[in-house]
Amino acid sequence: MDILLPLTAGIAAYLLGSLAFAVIVSRAMGLSDPRTFGSKNPGATNVLRSGSKVAAGLTLLLDACKALVPVLLVRAYGAPHGLEEGTVALVAVGAFLGHLYPVFFRFEGGKGVATFFGAVFGIDWMLGVATGLTWLIIAFFFRYSSLASLVAAVFAPMYFLLGDRIAWSADAPEVAALCFMALLLAMRHRANIGRLIKGTESRLGAKKP
Repeated sequence: MDILLPLTAGIAAYLLGSLAFAVIVSRAMGLSDPRTFGSKNPGATNVLRSGSKVAAGLTLLLDACKALVPVLLVRAYGAPHGLEEGTVALVAVGAFLGHLYPVFFRFEGGKGVATFFGAVFGIDWMLGVATGLTWLIIAFFFRYSSLASLVAAVFAPMYFLLGDRIAWSADAPEVAALCFMALLLAMRHRANIGRLIKGTESRLGAKKP
């Protein structure tokens, strides 16, 4: 029973994360499937290339919420049912893996940036703010969404550990979850990293053919 409930929560989070809202929102709004143009990545940035800021905004929000909501639910109501901090980490990773490898979409998902941020905000809102500000600063000065995402993902577990002395308590499962998600996010950005090195990465605001 002690193992069953956390596993059930993790599987439920994975199934929720498997909802590819880039595809769902695009279909609902009569837009082209984001997997057929631009970077072919089912994420908010590529949806924006369709020309619909509303669709991109909805995708961003929903992709973040599918990690944020289950993490917050476990934090708020999990303790009486034996779902402690380890389950928070499990649920965060489950939702993130669902986005990357969605069972409902042939395991072909996005790069996980919005879902990663949703998980981070769910773990601790101050950590989310710090990580989000890092993304904004890098994006503002360098104009590369991928670079901003990579830097923010790397700094998130560092902020969490630093914050142990400031405002929130570091917890080993959550630190491990943040590191694991950051590693997966970096792996999903392999092509972007190559283009960044070559200087051919698309900047924010530029349209892809």
